[in-house]
Amino acid sequence: MGEAVGKAGGKLDGRVVIVTGAARGQGEQEARLFAAEGARVLLADVLDEPGGRVAGELADQYGPGAVRYVHLDVTREDDWAAGVAAAKDAFGKVDGLVNNAGILRFNELVNTPLEEFQQVIQVNQIGAFLGIKAVAGEIEAAGGGTIVNTASYTGLTGMAYVGAYAATKHAVVGLTRVAALELAGKGIRVNAVCPGAVDTPMTNPAALVPGTDPDEARASVDGLYEKLVPLGRIGRPEEVARLALFLTGEDSSYITGQPFVIDGGWLAGVTPL
Repeated sequence: MGEAVGKAGGKLDGRVVIVTGAARGQGEQEARLFAAEGARVLLADVLDEPGGRVAGELADQYGPGAVRYVHLDVTREDDWAAGVAAAKDAFGKVDGLVNNAGILRFNELVNTPLEEFQQVIQVNQIGAFLGIKAVAGEIEAAGGGTIVNTASYTGLTGMAYVGAYAATKHAVVGLTRVAALELAGKGIRVNAVCPGAVDTPMTNPAALVPGTDPDEARASVDGLYEKLVPLGRIGRPEEVARLALFLTGEDSSYITGQPFVIDGGWLAGVTPL
């Protein structure tokens, strides 16, 4: 099976963590950082080509025993069962999960088709629920561990034109708190990361500014964030990954049931334009 060869004394030495949505964006950066910190990582996604490529790069860097990629649709309970089985087969246990997979759709609430609203719920909300359900028993059997759910800045406030997304992220915060209460006695800590605007493929600025070419859209959105975000910029996925690392490692050993906002100060209040 081989051993991971992340840096000596890594913060996740001996841990086995499943990361969903690991083919790109925040999930990719979480998988890369966790492997670097000594964890054995199961990368899971529905984007098989980029997911496999990331896993291959990590295997080359840290050894074939450090990572495994699986196709995992987070809305399917049988995919979760297969993913957990693959992790146990490759690494012997599961003691961590980053429920990162999610989708974002921009639409005025009253014009959102029911099918679109339900699709966002299936991936963001039910996907997180199924992940908790699938891994909790395994983490308990491994002697305890952590679950980190990806919520959002919009899980703690409102934002126009992302009604379905905001509703699901509020739900993820609620799931996080309930799971933390129910699983604490089993040695499982459950927390949520709540990113603001982060520069990932999911937040493609071209989708924010219909009819604008990507370069113009990027410039427009970057200018908007410079005004709205106190730190004056969009976030980077590796910054979110570092927060997920903190919540997965022993540095956060007395923290559970909490949403952690990482948004450059956006939620702190209104910045005059």
